[in-house]
Amino acid sequence: MNENQEPDTHPKVLIVDDIPANLKMLRDVLKPEGYRILVASDGQAALETASHMPPDIILLDIMMPGMDGYEVCRKLKQEPVTQHIPVIFVTAMDEVEGIAEGFQAGGVDYITRPPLKREEVLARVETRLEISRLTQELLQKNKELQEEIERRERAEEAQQKADAQLSMISQQEADRWGIDGFVGKSKTINGILDDVHQLQSISKTSVLIIGESGTGKELIARAIHSGGPRAKGQFIPVNCSAVPSELAESAFFGHVRGAFSGAKDSHKGYFQVADGGTLFLDEIGDMPLELLKVIEDGCVMPVGGTQERHVDVRIIAATNQNLSNKIAEGAFREDLFFRLERFTVTVPPLRERKEDIPLLAEHFLSMFSAEMGIPHPVLSSESLKLLEAYHFPGNVRELKNIIESALLKSFGESVIRPIHLHLIGLIGESVTEAKTDALHVPLNLEKAESMLIEYALQQTGDNIAAAARMIGASRPKIYRYLMKKGRTNQ
Repeated sequence: MNENQEPDTHPKVLIVDDIPANLKMLRDVLKPEGYRILVASDGQAALETASHMPPDIILLDIMMPGMDGYEVCRKLKQEPVTQHIPVIFVTAMDEVEGIAEGFQAGGVDYITRPPLKREEVLARVETRLEISRLTQELLQKNKELQEEIERRERAEEAQQKADAQLSMISQQEADRWGIDGFVGKSKTINGILDDVHQLQSISKTSVLIIGESGTGKELIARAIHSGGPRAKGQFIPVNCSAVPSELAESAFFGHVRGAFSGAKDSHKGYFQVADGGTLFLDEIGDMPLELLKVIEDGCVMPVGGTQERHVDVRIIAATNQNLSNKIAEGAFREDLFFRLERFTVTVPPLRERKEDIPLLAEHFLSMFSAEMGIPHPVLSSESLKLLEAYHFPGNVRELKNIIESALLKSFGESVIRPIHLHLIGLIGESVTEAKTDALHVPLNLEKAESMLIEYALQQTGDNIAAAARMIGASRPKIYRYLMKKGRTNQ
């Protein structure tokens, strides 16, 4: 089996160079790392190979007989099949001044030789592959968002305004927005509901929601939006950590036709789509660009545009990070923080309102029993004690998943027993395999998140998408975790 016929299991790299020794040098660096190698010795062969077997990335020599690397790159960017493939130029040290022309032709990076540094080659290839993956993911999300916007515009009737009182919201809306996460009798939950009611009557005040993952921060934002005067507008949720910094300006502020390569049509950014409604910025601590100006004057400038556009958007931000620490570290602007936190809602973790666990568990049992069409079982006293002793690193979202799983495991039985509960004790152990005193998950947020991600990966056979769905995280977040651990080949 030759190199161009290897199974499609790892990223493909097309190396284009007219000198065999250079081809071998790059191949010897990349192949041991699991990359599949395609080779071409001239520009025409490169175009044909890329067209018939599109690689994930191209390493392109500049100086070649016949068609040089610049022309090859320009032709690649003209074809729909190959225009999105990142191109890294490989150039001699005395040719670096020509790199500007390479970028104009559509290249994204360059590597110099001699000497060819193994660490540099791997770092640049890995970085550009990750950026390319995130870019395509964002473009797909933008496409889906635009389709949803068009569907709503074509609809004959607008969606009915949600009930302004959370306690009176219908079960249909409860299922849709996950409002069930705020079943409870604790003082903290009642205080949050009072805050939400107050914010529903105010349409402009920005809100900062602070709490761990799985506590229901987006739920609070949706409740504020759907119960207030902005309910007729759209609620646009954005996970800031999933927006690549190089695409952030276009994603948030939009762009005009021809603003950059591939911008065939004008595109509305998140602020314009949310005009008249609410923009929910989740994981604001990972925001890749400054929002200060648009928060101050309500104006956005699309990429490539010449005229600012006014937008009427309420910003609700959320984070599970300590922004005060990030400000002290210089990783978050203090003036942006003060403009976002005009009203702060702090959501406690489930372990700090354990009196709500019985009510939540009963609510989820009732909801899932109805969905599955089975009789409503009861929790044994032993099961309830285990739940109340558990620390819930995944908070209410985790409790919801635990109850759903328990119903499946006990299908048809009238009692949920401890053997049906799967709680994270030691990694990979269920509560039936670990003593209650081993159920304590670290109170350090980073360690707890790592434990939760490892558990989800184990349960899903290292399937990143399935693991993300299981714990309600974004795929880029889990991918970044794996990169940090050096496990990107999973």
